[in-house]
Amino acid sequence: MSPLFALSLAICAIISVVVLIARFRINPFIVLFAVSLALALCAGMPPQKAIASFEAGAGRVLGHVATVIALGTMLGKMLAESGGADRIALTITRLAGEKRVSWAMMVIGLLVGLPVFFEVGFVLLIPLAFTLARRTNTPLLRVALPMGAALSVTHAMIPPHPATLLALAAYHADIGRTILWGIVIGTPAAALAGPVYARFIAGRIGPVLPSALEAQFVNHEVPAHMPGFGITVLTILSPVVLMLVGSVADVVAHPHTPLNNALHFIGNTDIALALATLLSFQVFGLARGFSRETILKFTNDCLAPTALIMLLVGAGGGFGQELVDSGVSTAITDLAVGAHVPLLVLAWLLAVVVRVATGSATVAMSTAAGIVGPILVHTHGASPELMVIVTGAGSVALGPLNDAGFWQIKEYLGLSVGQTIKTWSVIETLIAVLGLVFALLLSLVVT
Repeated sequence: MSPLFALSLAICAIISVVVLIARFRINPFIVLFAVSLALALCAGMPPQKAIASFEAGAGRVLGHVATVIALGTMLGKMLAESGGADRIALTITRLAGEKRVSWAMMVIGLLVGLPVFFEVGFVLLIPLAFTLARRTNTPLLRVALPMGAALSVTHAMIPPHPATLLALAAYHADIGRTILWGIVIGTPAAALAGPVYARFIAGRIGPVLPSALEAQFVNHEVPAHMPGFGITVLTILSPVVLMLVGSVADVVAHPHTPLNNALHFIGNTDIALALATLLSFQVFGLARGFSRETILKFTNDCLAPTALIMLLVGAGGGFGQELVDSGVSTAITDLAVGAHVPLLVLAWLLAVVVRVATGSATVAMSTAAGIVGPILVHTHGASPELMVIVTGAGSVALGPLNDAGFWQIKEYLGLSVGQTIKTWSVIETLIAVLGLVFALLLSLVVT
């Protein structure tokens, strides 16, 4: 398959998805399924293999994301019903002021996003975004988008996030300097792509109707008896703390020892969220006077609106797998490698290509670093630390339709596909471009 043909197939597939959903109002899951199969068949895959590829991609993504969404939604529901979200919202409003809520959410996103994947940070913080928007009469987009931008920046550019650690190893970069330059580059990128752009775009995309999930996370009246601020924050951040514990397991205990295995176990994303959700049943449930039957009703009711999100996330994974298995992504990657460009730009460009092909920022970062890493060792043409950052910046570019985050943003915020492209896809592209530009400027003084 020629690179130009592969690129044309990918572009036609993406345009078809957007047009069929936005213009012809066809169910997004059906569209993603049909376009994925059509792309695979046009690329020359046998029909049975095309179907198996879609199923494998959908299953791989849902195996992780479905558990995260389910547990995070239950935790968010308990936070909302107990008044914990209102307690945090009132405290943030008092400290930051209503006019600076979007900036406060950006800072919270930067801190919470350090050890967790985007999907986890998003489900942990979205109940707070809903509540803050309602209590301060601020448009939801101006609260939620800065939070999302900050989570994306930490995912891409700042260790000890798992994705950046993969690139650190590939480029043999120093973690301390990478954290420093990641903060220097990532903070202004998050500010411009988050609060600044959210303020600009919020009133320019037309009406946004409340999503079904918003009703699950917002009380119409502030509860009379709310949990304390300290215990509320501790409960919400408990999965973050557990994941941090898991990330340092190899430092505090020898690999494969019982203690090391135990720390890795409780630091696993699913286990950490499950433990936090169980803790919320006590702190936000039984301790607030809710019966076990009421808690069961809360957790059952809140899951219904997540069904479509899970289907769309899975379909996006299937779409990305078709691009990989059909050879389309490989052909496009070869086209990027053949371009004679500086190493910083090449790493960024490869990450962008793999991001569009697979939808996964982590896969994009690890793949691009794996390709460019050996080249860097032999040429020493750029700072290893800046290579990590530009690779991470490129890995979140475009916010494509085969990315789980795209559909999370769309469904949680009640946006159309067109509105999601104008908001989230642009934000992700701004982060990618700003990360590259700032890194290139910094490379003039850093070797």
